[in-house]
Amino acid sequence: MARFGRVLTAMVTPFTDEGDLDLDGAAELARWLVAHGNEGLVVAGTTGEAPTLDHDEHIALIEAVVEAVDVPVVAGAGSNDTRTAIRTSERAAEVGAAGLLHVAGYYNRPSQAGLDAHFRAVAAATDLPIVIYDIPVRTGRKIATETILRLAEEVDTIVGLKDAAGNPGATAALCARAPEGFEVYSGDDALTLPLLAVGAVGTIGVATHWIGEEVAAMFDAFAAGDVERARRINAALVPSYEFETGDAAPNPVPTKAVLGVLGLPGGPCRLPMGPEPPGLRDEARRLLAELGKVAP
Repeated sequence: MARFGRVLTAMVTPFTDEGDLDLDGAAELARWLVAHGNEGLVVAGTTGEAPTLDHDEHIALIEAVVEAVDVPVVAGAGSNDTRTAIRTSERAAEVGAAGLLHVAGYYNRPSQAGLDAHFRAVAAATDLPIVIYDIPVRTGRKIATETILRLAEEVDTIVGLKDAAGNPGATAALCARAPEGFEVYSGDDALTLPLLAVGAVGTIGVATHWIGEEVAAMFDAFAAGDVERARRINAALVPSYEFETGDAAPNPVPTKAVLGVLGLPGGPCRLPMGPEPPGLRDEARRLLAELGKVAP
């Protein structure tokens, strides 16, 4: 079993219609996700609209979810300011997070030496295990494989990678060279099965808000050596991967539309994400109906 579980959802942050943080809704959603295939949760990440949360909201959200469930809660604590990342990590530890997710410094595009120093500084400030998040399409800077390997080998609490770099070949090389116990999680739903094939242990997903049980079944099939069954399950989930984000409705807008159809907490996104486009809930209902989750 992977350290934080195989199927984790990067959970949306529920807001009220007025745009206030909905902590009761977050607890309800977290419990529902655990009841529907999730073995862990990631809170206050990009899908959780962390850039729109103030610091107190950020910590209150982590605490509410930790108290609501009995699975590992990994707290998004990343920042492009190392001091802020350290303060958030320290407070996340105080409220019971099981681990931390730390993204590469975004927008300021640090050097590899800067990235290395950033992750070491954060790790020195807490005893919690850290998963590095590599998503160059958002940050503007790829974390080099050599940088990840050096950190994995030299910093005991850097224990994993959320890989959204979109290069399975590079992931295969990383998995082949990583020290024992270092775990790779898919950070791109569409690449979860390919990354399993090269050594990933789990996924930190978005579509797992509504297909957590199916993704768990795919992991089970793959682990049992039934690759054909895993492939068939994955093929049936491709429409969900395609739905979860797009230019007109970027992540997490589509997920909140799905939650609305399912009657679960989600609410609107905070600006600057923008409003839910017309017809999105109709698309969500059709998708869920095809999966047998709502009446057509």
